[in-house]
Amino acid sequence: MSLQVDHAKSAELEREFDSEMRFRPLGVSGTWVVAGLLLALSLFHFYTAGFGLLREQTHRGIHLALVLGLIFLVFGAGRKAAPRAVAGVLHPGGVPLYDWLLFVAAVASSLYLPAIFHDIAFKTGNPDPIDVAMGTTLVVVVLEATRRTMGWPLVLITLGFMAYAFAGPWMPGMLVHPGTTWSQLADHLYLTSQGIYGIPIGVVATYVFHFVLFGVVAMRIGLGRLFLAVAMAVAGRFAGGPAKVAIFGSALFGMISGSSVANAVTVGSLTIPMMKRLGYRPTFAAGVEATASTGGQITPPVMGAAAFLMVEFLELPYQTIIVAAIVPAFMHFFGVFIQVHFEAKRVGLRGLTPDEMPDWKGVMRQDWVTLIPLAALIWKIFDGSTPYLAAFWGISLCIVIGLIRSTRPRLPIVEIGLVVAWALLMMFGRSTLPPVLEDWFAEIAFGLFVLLCVALWRLNPAPALHWRELMDAFTVGAKYALAVGAAAAAIGIIIGVVTLTGTALKFATIIVAVAGDATALVEAWLPFDKVTLVKFFTLVMTGLVCILMGCGVPTTATYIIMVTIAAPALGLLDVVPIVAHFFVFYYGVLADVTPPVAVAAYAAASMAGADPFKTGNTAFRLAIAKALVPFVFVFSPSLLIVVPGFSWFDFTTAFAGCIVSITFLGAALSAFLLVRLSPWERLLIAVAAVPAMASGLMPVLASLALSLPVLCYQLVRYRRQSHAT
Repeated sequence: MSLQVDHAKSAELEREFDSEMRFRPLGVSGTWVVAGLLLALSLFHFYTAGFGLLREQTHRGIHLALVLGLIFLVFGAGRKAAPRAVAGVLHPGGVPLYDWLLFVAAVASSLYLPAIFHDIAFKTGNPDPIDVAMGTTLVVVVLEATRRTMGWPLVLITLGFMAYAFAGPWMPGMLVHPGTTWSQLADHLYLTSQGIYGIPIGVVATYVFHFVLFGVVAMRIGLGRLFLAVAMAVAGRFAGGPAKVAIFGSALFGMISGSSVANAVTVGSLTIPMMKRLGYRPTFAAGVEATASTGGQITPPVMGAAAFLMVEFLELPYQTIIVAAIVPAFMHFFGVFIQVHFEAKRVGLRGLTPDEMPDWKGVMRQDWVTLIPLAALIWKIFDGSTPYLAAFWGISLCIVIGLIRSTRPRLPIVEIGLVVAWALLMMFGRSTLPPVLEDWFAEIAFGLFVLLCVALWRLNPAPALHWRELMDAFTVGAKYALAVGAAAAAIGIIIGVVTLTGTALKFATIIVAVAGDATALVEAWLPFDKVTLVKFFTLVMTGLVCILMGCGVPTTATYIIMVTIAAPALGLLDVVPIVAHFFVFYYGVLADVTPPVAVAAYAAASMAGADPFKTGNTAFRLAIAKALVPFVFVFSPSLLIVVPGFSWFDFTTAFAGCIVSITFLGAALSAFLLVRLSPWERLLIAVAAVPAMASGLMPVLASLALSLPVLCYQLVRYRRQSHAT
């Protein structure tokens, strides 16, 4: 069995289920123009990441011009795939003439602002007619580009916020505000840094694009194949092996890809057929892959775009976000793993035999060097470098490793020299370097280590990565950035309306007030104080809104909208800002496996030949840990490690509580613990899972005490079955 990833098949499945990748067929000349622009977009970001960003407005303007312009060339006006257009006067390059006009409008309105940068201070608050016209053009272009890439939901939400900006004087209660005119709104959205050119588009142009490009290039040099080999070696031989391979593989693949659909179709192409062959139901096999794949957006170090937005909103270093994400990401995959394990034991599914295992040892022997770019990226992030510079070094090393491959035999003279140099450097340390280089010891040591690894790897011959494959990786990376760029610009409009009308705190007050009303109805029946209940109901409302909004809006958009509206509500309840942001982020990700619009589940269902809606339900059940853990780290912030007041005791009790709660709940849902669970055992073990979600040692002990009858009875039955066997 081969572990080779079929990039063409993966791309086909992504186009089918991910609206962000549905490109229309083009004529020959149109294909060349689009390929050139995509390559220019990637090279622009690659160059500026390594050699310095341009002035803020200029950098964002160039990014926006290329992204929006390309959208009108590669996405048709209709949502359905169109046949290849015949090039002609009305369809130059296979693209309708009106789309070429929209391309020009997008480029002109995006670059106009950087062109008048020096006059912005005089124009803001008093725009000229040309400024209003350009701003209006860009707003229209952004909305149409968002509709083509994301569909109507995000566009309608954006239009709703714009309507609210005008309807302020007629709004009820606390939602009332003075209102605005179109000139004032266009001025705020276009000429200030709180609108289209604000934080969202800045984060995409500065961080997200580079990490997306790194993930695509790393896949091309074999890092994804290596991850699958590692997952196969770790989990393949155990009960229900292919499902556990899907979990480990998706967790590792998620380290370099923030896309749930890309993760599902890449890892699932290998694991889903194996799961079905061993006896897993198609819906369960697809559900496992879909749920594990959504973890890609929350798995460090390369998380989804929302993680980089968190950096800007919270003004925290990216390494802080990475550390905070470690335990919640682990809990997500542990929750899926425990249910898969129980399901395999209940059904009696075996692991893979040596004959069924692919040659993972050969893959690891050939591709272990592909870990070097990932190691370099993590190294640079934690040594204080900017995220985009870390991505630059990661991409550069991917290119070097891919291009220096050789199948020709050669003497290891270079390798021997590097081994000697590395040994001397490590033995004598800084004393071997001139004084001027002593401060650079760590960088020199790491650089020599990288060279040594690459050189030693060349002793294992492998086909070189052709430059055409490299160029294709750069164009594919740019394609991934188109839709998220349009969404970021649309979200900038939403943020602009919120800042112009000053309604963020009003929304937060309304949410807390509704939570207070719910508390008044139940506080007499529950043994909790009023503050805890208000916080709980606020979290429930926020989580439900995140899931509902995420059904039609991408995770990044859901995160920003909810951070703008709901996170202030949690702030009113003294929730630490990073905790509030992570809560919203995780519930936004959960929407990828929540029916009726569960894109990751639908992609996996297609590969498994399963019912999409049933697959979505199964995936949501498997992702129950992702729905529970955010509540735990709100009430026990130490679980995120980097919060103020962190203590190891609080962390340990919260961690233990999560493990106990997830295990018990997984057993109840799977109807298996040590042996099959009877109905009364399932009910009691589910009840026992609830107290452990609260903070402190006593709730964990309470859960264990409640579960004791089930545990004892299970142990007795397990011993009986063992003796009988």
